[in-house]
Amino acid sequence: MADPFRVPSQPAWGPRPAPKPLWERATEPPKPAMPGLRVPAAGLAAGLLSAAVLSDGIGVNLLLCALAAAVVAGLAVHRTGRRVRPWTLVWSGLTVVLLVVPALSDARWPTFLAVVMAVALGSLALHGGARWTGVLLGSLGIWGHLTASLPWVASALRSRQYPARDRVVSLVKASAVAVGLLAVFGGLFASADTGMASLLGGLMPSADLSGLPLRALMFLVGLVVALAAAHAAAAPRRWDLLPVKAGRPRGRVEWAVPLVALNLLFGVFVLEQVLVLFGGYEAVMSKPGVLPAEYARQGFWQLLWVTVLTLGVVGLARRWAPRATAADRLMVKGLLGLLGTLTLGVVASALYRMLRYMDNFGLTRLRLSVAAVELWLGVVFLLVIVGGVLTSRRWLPRAVMLSAAVAVGAFGLAGPDQLIAEQNVAHFQKTGHLDVAYLRTLSADAVPALEKLPDSYRVCTLLTIDQDLGDRTSPWYATSLAESRARQILRDHPIGAEADLECARLGRP
Repeated sequence: MADPFRVPSQPAWGPRPAPKPLWERATEPPKPAMPGLRVPAAGLAAGLLSAAVLSDGIGVNLLLCALAAAVVAGLAVHRTGRRVRPWTLVWSGLTVVLLVVPALSDARWPTFLAVVMAVALGSLALHGGARWTGVLLGSLGIWGHLTASLPWVASALRSRQYPARDRVVSLVKASAVAVGLLAVFGGLFASADTGMASLLGGLMPSADLSGLPLRALMFLVGLVVALAAAHAAAAPRRWDLLPVKAGRPRGRVEWAVPLVALNLLFGVFVLEQVLVLFGGYEAVMSKPGVLPAEYARQGFWQLLWVTVLTLGVVGLARRWAPRATAADRLMVKGLLGLLGTLTLGVVASALYRMLRYMDNFGLTRLRLSVAAVELWLGVVFLLVIVGGVLTSRRWLPRAVMLSAAVAVGAFGLAGPDQLIAEQNVAHFQKTGHLDVAYLRTLSADAVPALEKLPDSYRVCTLLTIDQDLGDRTSPWYATSLAESRARQILRDHPIGAEADLECARLGRP
């Protein structure tokens, strides 16, 4: 029998709360355990560390702050009893490797890529994931914990019982009121009497507060990021459970005819490239109307787009592929495997063209970057052929993410600006041509290679770098190894006051 005096949990009138969307209900994490005192204390320490070291620049300090955030997340994991999986260790180790790049390189562009990829891998390590939805959304999931972490910690602190809590709260309130009164009336007395102003000024501690706003901001950033990592570790959203509606399978003819036509087109192109390679690249370039630079440069960009679009075609074809019978599945694997294999030929052709172009006209950041992207896309297609087409293994999403992380890490650790400078110096020694204006835009990574140039070229290419380094004074934790090495080289072999005259001889401002 129902109790007539029971108060209903929800009012019988008024608007009811809207139900959560399906994706949110499917991926909703378990309620996080209360963090205790260690997690907020460690988060506070991470914030103080960030305030102390991050306001001076980026170097090994970024790695130190990331390790501090990892400690906070580890404390949260320890309270929940979550098991650390092998892939978690893989993503965490790669995050550390990527954050070594700012400590070694002074170039901003590989550092930016490394930091972005490190944030993505750190988020993926906290959330986990094996499917495409889990890997892609798990690498972005950390942002959703930034706003949820502070109320989580505040609720845990309020719910605890502290000894002499009432006395401490009363003392804090009284101290705050006293400080406010002293500030107001002390300011009035100081403005009314110079002797009083001198006395109060002597009692006040002297401190440089010019950098206080930036340090306060870095403290807040470090605290929030560390607590967000702890919240994600305690209650990660289960992105692998996100419902994804399967594509409607198409008929054999409807699905296979476009792919057969595309395979034929790719096959003709790859065959033509093989004939050009064995027939002699120079013989083709000697034909009337064929410009080597245009053939290599424009052809590369077009083939790059072919590679990207083909990756999309493979994904859509897998979604709508017929899969009712074993013959259907065999046809899908055969056509997609052939398309992936032919695309590797397109990748090889694009890379060959870019290598020829760089050999003739030198290396730049853009050329090196797009060549690295094309090479990575070739690795992705190889993984798709092996994992997604031939074996249908679930490791493909994580393998693609792993290849991207390794590519970004290798790119940053290789020192792109140093490679560009070395290749251009070698090109100058062979041809006598040097793009001085472009080399002056490189970072301190390029100094060891540019130091090998003849006097006028050396002075002119290093002038801008020397001026930039002269204006910077950063502590050791915010100084990269490349910057320290460049300073030592320029200290041993200074540019000198005649740098402007040397550049004028080369026709450079």
